[in-house]
Amino acid sequence: MLAEFFRDAEPESVVGTARWTGTGADLQAEDPKVRRALARVFRPTAVLVDDPSLRSFGTHGPELIASGSVRWFIACARARAAAEKLSYRLVPSPSGMGWDPAGAHGTFRERVERRELQDPAP
Repeated sequence: MLAEFFRDAEPESVVGTARWTGTGADLQAEDPKVRRALARVFRPTAVLVDDPSLRSFGTHGPELIASGSVRWFIACARARAAAEKLSYRLVPSPSGMGWDPAGAHGTFRERVERRELQDPAP
């Protein structure tokens, strides 16, 4: 999974990237200020998100996502990029992975995470 970061005024111009490594994020940016901003976005701490899809039935309120997972990687970009005056887009690794509900052993998110770990894009 790759996150490309850009300024709102210039969405075509990528100022930095972050690639999920399976345990954290590999950050790339030419500008040292952007590198420091990305380091703050992907600091290895839990992220608090208010996402109903993460909750158990009948519960409410935000959930804490521990650092390192692909879910954490996405939550960091979503929750922290705006504070650094950055926008982002997620670019999945090219994998050719299909989805067959009958052959599912685990959730879709778990399969995406497993696939990303098996075949990280260069």
